[in-house]
Amino acid sequence: MASAPQAFAQDPAAPAKSAPAARALPDQDVSYSLGLLNGERMRHDGITNEISVDTMARGLRDGLAGKSTTPEQQKNLAAFYRGLGDALLTRNHAAARDFLARNAKAKGVSTTATGLQYSIERAGDPKAAAPNPTDRVIIKYQGTLSDGTVFDSSYERGQPASFQVAGVIKGLQEGLALMRPGSKWRIFIPPELAYGDEPAGSIPPGSLLIFDVELQSVVVGAAAPPGAAGPPPH
Repeated sequence: MASAPQAFAQDPAAPAKSAPAARALPDQDVSYSLGLLNGERMRHDGITNEISVDTMARGLRDGLAGKSTTPEQQKNLAAFYRGLGDALLTRNHAAARDFLARNAKAKGVSTTATGLQYSIERAGDPKAAAPNPTDRVIIKYQGTLSDGTVFDSSYERGQPASFQVAGVIKGLQEGLALMRPGSKWRIFIPPELAYGDEPAGSIPPGSLLIFDVELQSVVVGAAAPPGAAGPPPH
């Protein structure tokens, strides 16, 4: 017996809908690194408890969404940074004065008429002449801030530095002029003999600088060769 016809004809099978493309998730590591980088920069600028991180995050979201700062907000930011810079400068000068006052009483530390301080680890050759401003010196050195942060080092580069004495900051010029080849000194440079009230790379304004210097040799009246590495210039 023939089977009865189906009451309702079936539509052809519809093609399956493709699933929506998965939305790319934010790169968590990059997102964190961007926040960390900005936090490091702000801390370097002296910003610690002066801001609300939550409010700053809201401003970040608004900026990413296309919102711009108003002239009034820009004016307020400029005033904030001026005040921040003044406060940082005052703190650094005070820290330098306190450090030098304590250090002047330390065993083996001498202080010159300009306020430069030094201690001698190795005296060097007493018969050799000290370098003049026009002489070129070959030295090994490391420069640090008073908190021990290294900002420059020929030791890390793995080679001595070569430069003309007159081409560096005043404190180093004065210290080198007292040294003899073969000597090793630690030189403590007040802000006014370093960079004063101006920042220099990673060196904050008003910073006292400490240099460990080994004077290897002196070339009389010779400028440093092109491309020679040296400590911070004046």
